[in-house]
Amino acid sequence: MYRYDEFDHAFVAERVAQFRDQVERRLSGELSEDAFKPLRLMNGVYLQLHAYMLRIAIPYGTLSSRQLRMLAHIARTYDRGYGHFTTRQNLQFNWPKLSDMPAVLDELASVEMHAIQTSGNCIRNVTADHFAGAAADEVADPRPYAEILRQWSSVHPEFSFLPRKFKIAVTGAERDRAAIQVHDIGLHLKKNDKGETGFAVYVGGGQGRTPMIAKLIRDFLPEEDLLSYTTAIMRVYNLHGRRDNKYKARIKILVHETGAEELARQVEVEFNQLRDTELRLPDADVQAISTYFALPAMPERPEGWENLARWKKADPQFALWVQQNVKPHKNPDYGMVTISLKPIGGIPGDASDAQMDIIADVAEEYAFDEIRVSHEQNLILPHVALADLEAVYRGLVAGGLQTANAGLITDIIACPGLDYCALANARSIPLAQEISSRFGNAERQAEIGELKIKISGCINACGHHHVGHIGLLGVEKKGAELYQITLGGSGDEHTSIGEIIGRGFEPSKVTDAIETIVNTYLDLRLNPSEIFLEAYRRVGPQPFKDALYGSAAAEAA
Repeated sequence: MYRYDEFDHAFVAERVAQFRDQVERRLSGELSEDAFKPLRLMNGVYLQLHAYMLRIAIPYGTLSSRQLRMLAHIARTYDRGYGHFTTRQNLQFNWPKLSDMPAVLDELASVEMHAIQTSGNCIRNVTADHFAGAAADEVADPRPYAEILRQWSSVHPEFSFLPRKFKIAVTGAERDRAAIQVHDIGLHLKKNDKGETGFAVYVGGGQGRTPMIAKLIRDFLPEEDLLSYTTAIMRVYNLHGRRDNKYKARIKILVHETGAEELARQVEVEFNQLRDTELRLPDADVQAISTYFALPAMPERPEGWENLARWKKADPQFALWVQQNVKPHKNPDYGMVTISLKPIGGIPGDASDAQMDIIADVAEEYAFDEIRVSHEQNLILPHVALADLEAVYRGLVAGGLQTANAGLITDIIACPGLDYCALANARSIPLAQEISSRFGNAERQAEIGELKIKISGCINACGHHHVGHIGLLGVEKKGAELYQITLGGSGDEHTSIGEIIGRGFEPSKVTDAIETIVNTYLDLRLNPSEIFLEAYRRVGPQPFKDALYGSAAAEAA
């Protein structure tokens, strides 16, 4: 992973000192809350319903054991003993005192972490495939390019006050595990006919109030032009993006109103003025940063295959965990392990300080000291020898981290919702817990197969409900919570926005509605290998509407 140089250390230290002074002036009354708000947001500090919240950047989702232990220490010392991993591959602490914020940022800086640009109308944390560098279907590791974009965008003087927040995602694999088509800019690494590395460039995706799928505006952008072309996009957006209405300020609205072809034309005009400037990426710089992300030295471990077969035969629970949470690595003696932060009946994305310490220990001993955060609110050990899987599993069992549900119906994405967020209309967490408990039986989950439920407590869609196979949106109606259900969404390489299936449901009736949807799917699927999304796309919404609301005639009556 990337290591700070002298500039990075000095820069982050200066920001901490600056914010310490700002906090002191706020606490003394010298700064009003209105004056303090833009300053705290520049350092990742939000004011939630009950307390301040600190959002910590985890660039492209990559962590070391040392960094995860620091997050555990902060959770113990300054919070209530846990942290919440988000769909932006970040971590949020929900209960720190404002007076402690500078100390927290100081501690983060000691392990090369910060909270800069995790809020505000700027370029946010650049996200990437959580299996980057390890996946067998990868063209190239996207993280060096995400790091280049991070360095370029950090406190960029031209793009620190954009019309609205701006999100970039990068993937380097055939399978899109970074949801690039619902980002402001999505970059898909690829090779051209000559074997040269470049990017397919998508612009104008996003969820929230007006969900849209990004448009492909460049099928192949040469690697050396990454920064100049991205700058061109940002300049067109910064110039023309609406500032009179925050609900229409995202680049997706500009793409929609201008048209993808016209926007691409304007970007090309700007790009042609930039492509041969200092923004052109020298190959030496790309190679230098790529060395930070080289695969660890991974010795051959052929004994793992025989051992694994024996362990699976001896322990059905271990066998189930391997089947569901371990994916093939590009090195056949290794696997990629998903650590589910979705215990049955638990809070999606939460990890206690003790659990973070356990994961750090396991990663240090068995996974080359590397952890990833997925946008699905789980943690990943990207490089684990098959011969070590049993030991890793036992280590995770000690922390209650062995839930074998990656990609299944209980692997639910959920935002903090009305329990924490001042913007929310409804609770996400209790609903996720109830659904998880209802479908927690391992045999039932296996029968249902791959099914992604995503829950947002408001229209801002932090829970990615628009791209859930089943999406739940909490709304407020006549002073009460109500949940809309959408079906058929997906955030992969075949991105789709879910369709609203009908009128909303009261909180007490949502889980029953999910069960009706699931049972309808099981009845109509062609065979057990046809997953929910495939079945929905084949038959459309009507069978599910009929099951939920009765026949069209009965509903009309």
